[in-house]
Amino acid sequence: MKPTLFVLAAGMGSRYGGLKQLDGLGPNGETIMDYSIYDALRAGFGKLVFVIRKHFEDDFRRVIVAKYENHIPVEIVFQELDKLPDGFTVPEGREKPWGTNHAVMMGRDAIREPFAAINADDFYGRHSFAVLGEFLRGAEADGAASSYAMVGYRVGNTLSESGTVARGICQTDAEGYLTGVVERTDVRQTDVGICFTDENGLRVTVPENTPVSMNMWGFTPDYFRHSEDYFPRFLLANMGNLKCEYFIPLMVNELITSGKATVKVLDTASRWFGITYAADRPEVVAKIRALVDAGEYPEQLF
Repeated sequence: MKPTLFVLAAGMGSRYGGLKQLDGLGPNGETIMDYSIYDALRAGFGKLVFVIRKHFEDDFRRVIVAKYENHIPVEIVFQELDKLPDGFTVPEGREKPWGTNHAVMMGRDAIREPFAAINADDFYGRHSFAVLGEFLRGAEADGAASSYAMVGYRVGNTLSESGTVARGICQTDAEGYLTGVVERTDVRQTDVGICFTDENGLRVTVPENTPVSMNMWGFTPDYFRHSEDYFPRFLLANMGNLKCEYFIPLMVNELITSGKATVKVLDTASRWFGITYAADRPEVVAKIRALVDAGEYPEQLF
């Protein structure tokens, strides 16, 4: 059974000023997720599942799903605020979605095979899908449970030319398994190397191949059960915070520290880039154009 690509596309892109998931950035109006899907198909993925918000379903089907539904199985699931466990209701004043791991939970009824979870608005690159696809096919063949993976991007391949960034710097053991992710701010290239600012305000230099998390994960279906088991505890602890979010790294860290799962960090030579603000758009368009000119992608994907 081929792995599934699960695309997290429920975010509204408020900082960008619109639905950046639907923005055409390629030579023929391709979105960033079109390139991810193209790379996933090349890597042997066999199904697409999108998680979106119900209110933009029509636009999403017209712009995105129509490209693929006659070529590969496609399903849509919905992330909404009121999709909560029994006994819980949406707190008054809550407007923000419940986060990336809540979005992943929405895929339980649509996904029964190993799957990759990615952001819709991040460009991950061909090699990253190749290494993750290989891992997931191995998990299927071995019948492994609670043996997950994360694509660890080399920090030097994730920096912005526009300024500093925040990155989740990964800590691993001797076998390459994830032991923790520490969010670091003010990450940038300097004359002495790549640096970040630590919790004491000190500048720390790290090697350019230090792995960082860009939210590209590989799971087996038992991950849904773990997430649903932990979600009520998260809600009980955070209901008073109207902006709290149930993030994938939070769930992964819980599983690692409790010994319920392992996460292999997969190295990739791919360069990551993405859009956070509207001002990032020209740079992303130029990078995609350069990849097309270099023959990495065809002029028209589909």
